[in-house]
Amino acid sequence: MEWLIAMRALMGVGAALVMPATLAVLVAVFPEKERPRAFAVWSAVASVGMAAGPLLGGALVDVWSWAGVFLINVPVVTVALVGIVRLVPETRAGDGRGLDLLGTVLVTAGMTGLVWALIEAPAYGYTSPAVLGGALVAVVALVAFGVRQTRSAVPMVDLRLYRDRRFSGASFAVAVMTVATGSTLFILSQYLQLVLGYSAFETGLAAIPLAAGVVAGSTVGGRAPARFGPQACIVAGFAVTAAGFAVLASLSEGSGYVAVSAGLALAGVGSGVAGPSATSTVLGAVPPERAGMGSALNDTHQQLGIALGVAGLGSLLATAYRGDLPDGLPDHAVSSLGATLSYAKDHAGGSALAESARSAFTDAQSLTMTIGVAAALAGAAVAFFALPGRAARSAAPEPEAEEAGQPG
Repeated sequence: MEWLIAMRALMGVGAALVMPATLAVLVAVFPEKERPRAFAVWSAVASVGMAAGPLLGGALVDVWSWAGVFLINVPVVTVALVGIVRLVPETRAGDGRGLDLLGTVLVTAGMTGLVWALIEAPAYGYTSPAVLGGALVAVVALVAFGVRQTRSAVPMVDLRLYRDRRFSGASFAVAVMTVATGSTLFILSQYLQLVLGYSAFETGLAAIPLAAGVVAGSTVGGRAPARFGPQACIVAGFAVTAAGFAVLASLSEGSGYVAVSAGLALAGVGSGVAGPSATSTVLGAVPPERAGMGSALNDTHQQLGIALGVAGLGSLLATAYRGDLPDGLPDHAVSSLGATLSYAKDHAGGSALAESARSAFTDAQSLTMTIGVAAALAGAAVAFFALPGRAARSAAPEPEAEEAGQPG
């Protein structure tokens, strides 16, 4: 298990190097007016991959083994490397800045401590020494990281970028939004398999409506900003996503695939409409020579939201689930729905316990999806109040905003 975790961490490092660079290349290649369409295509392609991944992964697990989920990436990466070498232009920055190694260590320690504390809180207790220790490490490391960035000659993050309301507003809106969207499939996969009884392959099919919604929404999201402005697109997109989470919050033990698909499709459409405008707003507020940093921060905001969503909403799910289970069950039987169902198979009254467990999980899931509704609406509110409307964008920028967008 330790080896698997280490290799997954290494894969995360690789993804962290690749994803920001893809957006930086788009910023360098496409003029500002064309970027929403470019980002829409980028989002649509990523969504197709998101749908194909669980689907293919479920099929590989059913017909081969879990190892196939990783081995299938080897030929895919090989083809991608050849395409990158032949097709992607070089967009190296001219300032030749070095790496802030201390800042990297501090932010990694801080985020690791925070995510660990959130994940382990249901098992250890929210006020246990271990959880409080992890939270303390997170606070100290992240505060030290902030101080380091203001004093370093080569900061990992130029904090002056956040003075621009376009950058900070769109970034915060996206981060809040991904808190909910990042954990959706993680939670629903358990619901589909352990509550509704679908196979791994059938569960993988659930990603298709979400991806199809993103692709459909991206066709609108790539064109609409030119007519309505980014602010309106982000607000409308987040509102549609909130409607999708409302559908998912209403799921019950008797709900079928149609209700799940409808909720995911709406969430996907909303993300597709809002995504290109949000990305274009964030990167449009960054000077060209900082395109790499801006792209990395845009990706970091999303990944931070996803990590906190999986950890935080997963912790909330586990806490609510345990609270609804019958009293007297051993600790190992309440750690997850799967553990409870396994325990129920070997004990008297297992059928009633299994039914209670599925009901408890569904109720806990509804709670987390309701948080998703609130997160989407919060993101819409931030975009509405923090980002300039279309009329404001057509006016000349204020000197303060221009100065904030030009970090030295």
